[in-house]
Amino acid sequence: MSSILQSLSKTVHLSIAISIILFLGLYFGNGGFDLDVLFWSWLFRYIHVVVAIMWIGLLWYFNFVQIPNMPKIPDEQKPAIGKVIAPSALFWFRWAALLTVVSGLILAYLNGYVHQALSLGIGSGGGKNTAIGIGMWLGLIMAFNVWFVIWPNQKRALGIVECEPDLKAKSAKTAMLFSRTNTLLSLPMLLSMVAAQNLY
Repeated sequence: MSSILQSLSKTVHLSIAISIILFLGLYFGNGGFDLDVLFWSWLFRYIHVVVAIMWIGLLWYFNFVQIPNMPKIPDEQKPAIGKVIAPSALFWFRWAALLTVVSGLILAYLNGYVHQALSLGIGSGGGKNTAIGIGMWLGLIMAFNVWFVIWPNQKRALGIVECEPDLKAKSAKTAMLFSRTNTLLSLPMLLSMVAAQNLY
């Protein structure tokens, strides 16, 4: 078992295999179920939650761990963060953000509330549609920040794209402020999403 756990790839593959076995057990142990809209809705909700955990987890990693501790790291060690860890984390961060949005929109479409949610429940009775709509719009704003503000500025800040030192410093500050903006929006976004599923 330790040889599996020492490899991220093997660990993830085993986790997927266990999940499939669990799914098949639930499927056959309960007399099966139809592969209908309800099934696809469940599947995309599962995907949505998994990639959202990665996205928000990395957002919080940046804001609760990496950014506050960078000043404590000796200058000669900082390139390890900037050249190795941060680019890798940003790769998973931005693609998890995109997949969260795409899977969420597919889920809303399958459940028939995408229009009502995006219009914040106006004209459709509010309540659940308003709550999920607020969450969706906050998520869309956050994903926009990731792809069109944080990532372009991080590329300059990390030296992936060459630029003048002043612009590099300004880009680092901009990326940090928008990352903090996303952290600010993350709890209201999650509250709205959970409220829509549990309070209505």
